Amino acid sequence: MELTGLTLLQLSERLGRGECSSVEATEAALARIGAVEPRVKAFLRLTPEEARAQAAASDARRAQGQARGPLDGVPVALKDNLCTRGVETTCASRMLQGFVPPYDATAVARLKAAGAVPLGKLNMDELAMGSSTENSAFGPVHNPWDLGRTPGGSSGGSAAAVAAREVFATLGTDTGGSIRQPAAFCGVAGLKPTYGRVSRYGVVAFASSLDQVGPLARSVGDLAALLGVIAGHDPRDSTSSPAPVPDYLAALGRGVKGLRLGLPKEYFVEGMDPEVEGAVREAARELERLGARVVEVSLPHTKYAVATYYLLATAEASSNLARYDGVRYGHRAREARSLTEMYEATRAEGFGPEVKARIMLGTYALSAGYYDAYYLKAQKVRTLIRRDFLEAFERCDALLAPTSPGPAFALGELRDDPMKMYLSDLFTLSCNLASLPGLSLPCGFAKAGLPIGLQVLGKPFDEEALFAIGQAYEQATDWHTRAPAL
Repeated sequence: MELTGLTLLQLSERLGRGECSSVEATEAALARIGAVEPRVKAFLRLTPEEARAQAAASDARRAQGQARGPLDGVPVALKDNLCTRGVETTCASRMLQGFVPPYDATAVARLKAAGAVPLGKLNMDELAMGSSTENSAFGPVHNPWDLGRTPGGSSGGSAAAVAAREVFATLGTDTGGSIRQPAAFCGVAGLKPTYGRVSRYGVVAFASSLDQVGPLARSVGDLAALLGVIAGHDPRDSTSSPAPVPDYLAALGRGVKGLRLGLPKEYFVEGMDPEVEGAVREAARELERLGARVVEVSLPHTKYAVATYYLLATAEASSNLARYDGVRYGHRAREARSLTEMYEATRAEGFGPEVKARIMLGTYALSAGYYDAYYLKAQKVRTLIRRDFLEAFERCDALLAPTSPGPAFALGELRDDPMKMYLSDLFTLSCNLASLPGLSLPCGFAKAGLPIGLQVLGKPFDEEALFAIGQAYEQATDWHTRAPAL
């Protein structure tokens, strides 16, 4: 098998046995990127010389018996809303074009400290707002399984790069499904950790009470290795949890025997793709065969999740994006004749249509006379949604659901129908509203050859259960081993 066909942990084992070097793995990844990137378009920029230097340093550490762990020497890539010292970070927006951070995001710094080798920055929906990566100011990403379809969003570049075997793992962010939905569309594994499990320091903010950094890779074991490195308290993030970080890799062999797994009836709705429903229900039956007990549960406030999310997320976006005014950094309009005109022109030129729409919606929800009717009411419903989950977890150890109502849709298919676009995140939004961990992994393929994702939702800070369930399912199936024929 070629090096780029290995999982992260498989490559790590080869590096540890001296069967290949980090430099060889890095060159193989760069060659693969050169071969497929003109069609996939997952990357916004590459940093090959920096990567080669880091790979050589990793090989030197191994030669001296000083490897830093399973990620040392492994080529990875980063979503472009994670600040990277000395490397342009644009969030796929013209507003931040040319912005070069003087520091690394905490998650990035921890990857580097573990010896991982970043190869570059990945395309995304502008400022993480979207479900298809069509909102990027620099063009869409193409799904490696069907280049005419979306890879999902907003972490579309992160999922596509893993699926296309360009890198061994990536980091993305998930505000309402932006790791899990692209993972499902691209046939890879993706984890949205519990809110507070991974520091948000250095992440360009979209919705601060919902954003969370997480990994994408080819196997659940790879996710466990990555989370073990990036998780943990960070004093620079006041929302970062002080809870100790478990040994996630140790959870992989636990299996599912005796676990109670819930199927929320509200996640199997009229209008969802029957192939998706069939694949997810068959995955539940497989987990039953492995020793779990599957029961039906109810999450009655799920029907309000989309409306709740798009009030809260846009309100927070309106507040967070007020800083982009052309004064300190980023784009600045050239022809303005007054300060007010400069503000208006800068934001009109710098932001794309989807970002502008969300800013206006959020500003309206926060405005005098509407705050109580919209934003405050949405916060109350958010509490009810979280309460639904906590009550379900009194009966279950985890929940099973589809990641998305259907497989990847065609590029351009939903651009003019924002409601249908928003509904593609119907099954992922509640996880963020309730601050829970969520895992997506492949569970089948539609007749058109497109991947289908199984979502596993867990109790707060119980990522270990998700890894145990996900790996048990992977060991019993081969969906995660399949690769697109690019």
